[in-house]
Amino acid sequence: MTITKERKQVLIGEYQRADSDTGSPEVQIAILTTRINNLTEHMQTHKKDYACRRGLLALVSRRRRLLDYLKRVDPQRYLDIIQRLSIRK
Repeated sequence: MTITKERKQVLIGEYQRADSDTGSPEVQIAILTTRINNLTEHMQTHKKDYACRRGLLALVSRRRRLLDYLKRVDPQRYLDIIQRLSIRK
C-alpha cells in the first residue's frame, strides 16, 4: 500500500520542474495519485476496511486541493498534469 523509496524517486524525477524540485504541486499530485491507485486496489478486495476508506478519502481531498490551486495559479500546468496522469475522463 505504501510507495517504495525507489518508486517515489522515479516519480519525482519524472514530474519535477527543475533539478532540485521535490515539492512542486505536480510532484505532490503524482505521488498522491500513485497512493490513491494503490489504495483503490486494496479497497476492491477488502470492502469493509473502513479505516483505509477514510484515508483514501483524505488523499483524494488533498489531491483535489492541490489541483484546484494549480488550476488557479497556472491553468496550462493543470491541464498538462491531468493529461499526463489520466485523472479526468
